[in-house]
Amino acid sequence: MTGTTVHLAVYDTFADWEPGFATAQLTQHGHTVRTVGLTTAPVTTMGGVRVLPDLALDELDPGDSELLILTGASLWDTGDTLAPFARAARAFLDAGVPVAAICGATAGLAREGLLDGRPHTSAVSFYLAATGYAGGAHYVDADAVTDAGGDTRPGGASRGALVTAGPTEPVAFAREIFGLLGVFGPEKLDAWYRLFHDSDASAYEVLEG
Repeated sequence: MTGTTVHLAVYDTFADWEPGFATAQLTQHGHTVRTVGLTTAPVTTMGGVRVLPDLALDELDPGDSELLILTGASLWDTGDTLAPFARAARAFLDAGVPVAAICGATAGLAREGLLDGRPHTSAVSFYLAATGYAGGAHYVDADAVTDAGGDTRPGGASRGALVTAGPTEPVAFAREIFGLLGVFGPEKLDAWYRLFHDSDASAYEVLEG
């Protein structure tokens, strides 16, 4: 395992389109993406794609990862099946390792108490409010939000950065991940976003430059 390994959580009903922009570019820029399931048994995505996880959740160590990505899934809102992934996110953040959550995964983090004191976003504010969490004052109405983390816990202990996004913003979600991991410099990051979000053909020249 290297310091350029990103872990993508996979589970039944996970929204397979949400991490694609991020994982495609990460693998093209020297990062290894490994999938992690509750077990190593196959899972089926919301799009009907069968995925065989690379490792089980109990094998996942934040020290072996540079990022944990959690996507939306119907299961986030229908019980506690995916709660172990929210607890894994807590372990990552406590270890100073970033977490990126989109769509229903943000509700999972809210239920775990991970959004109570950090700037964050989701689909809409009342979606998270329905979880009963205490972080409503920190909700930001934006496509995607990155809280840089840092030495903000009692005793100055480090906590990892946290990216959140709503279900309609996989491109903005990817942009925040790229910025966090240094995949692109500021100019190319802006160009990448303009190309894939706005279909701005002029961005090609910057990306290829």
